[in-house]
Amino acid sequence: MRFFTAGSKPRQQKIIVIIGPTASGKSAFAVRLAKKINGEIISADSRQVYQELNIGTAKMTTKEMRGIKHYCLDIANPKKTFTAADFRQAADKAIEHIRAKEKIPIMVGGTGFYIDTVLYRATGPDVPPDWKLRKKLEKESAETLFMRLKKLAPRRAKNIDPHNKRRLIRALEIAKALGKVPTLKIEPRYEAIIIGLNPPMEALKKRISRRVDIMIRKGLLKETKNLIAQKIPRRRIAELGFEYRYPLLYLEGKISRDEMRERIKTETWHYAKRQMTYIKKITNVLWAISATEAKELVDDFLH
Repeated sequence: MRFFTAGSKPRQQKIIVIIGPTASGKSAFAVRLAKKINGEIISADSRQVYQELNIGTAKMTTKEMRGIKHYCLDIANPKKTFTAADFRQAADKAIEHIRAKEKIPIMVGGTGFYIDTVLYRATGPDVPPDWKLRKKLEKESAETLFMRLKKLAPRRAKNIDPHNKRRLIRALEIAKALGKVPTLKIEPRYEAIIIGLNPPMEALKKRISRRVDIMIRKGLLKETKNLIAQKIPRRRIAELGFEYRYPLLYLEGKISRDEMRERIKTETWHYAKRQMTYIKKITNVLWAISATEAKELVDDFLH
């Protein structure tokens, strides 16, 4: 049996990771597993960290959590960008808190970059700071900096938080000093087992369609209106995901209600396929069919 291992203190730093495409049922799966192994859950979702984004992000309700403590939900203001570095800090604190209660941390989500940020530490070359360059780059937006890095070092751009100006500036600073951005040294931060959910694609497509219908019925348009009422800029609302971008277009009279619904379904389906492409590249994922089977894998890992 293969486990993804990381960290120098496995008895003190073991963590369970559950991954899968959107609408695969991983959140409910994680709750069932947590019940079986005395665990608590860390949500690794780049939008569920935001307050007020409940329906459009399919955030779990208190009832759905079934008494299992969840971390990293509703910890950020939607007006401000929450970076992967912010998430790592919050997740590390959650893991420490869960450990203190002698429970097992279970990280679950579909945002691979968030999970990677927690599991790995990337170290680069020892290049001294260029304060003049930094001052110049600070005046540019994260989007502009990211586009520069994509042109200069596309491989590095694939493994960096596009919203984190500090990391973007550092990558460009290294590139200027060395003439390129070298491959970073990746070091593990935790010992982990990664359990993946891989539902049949046709079944997943039906679940996505049903989920979008439920979102709209539960009040996705009202939730989008609430974001507008908070005077969040239109551009920022669109950045929060296509589940808000298309309702915004509908409310502005630019598309019909049916078109809004179908576009969200199509975008969600494409996103799920991209997630599965990413997940299938991870060679050490243990694919589980049930929470009972997952518990057996976890028991082997823990003991």
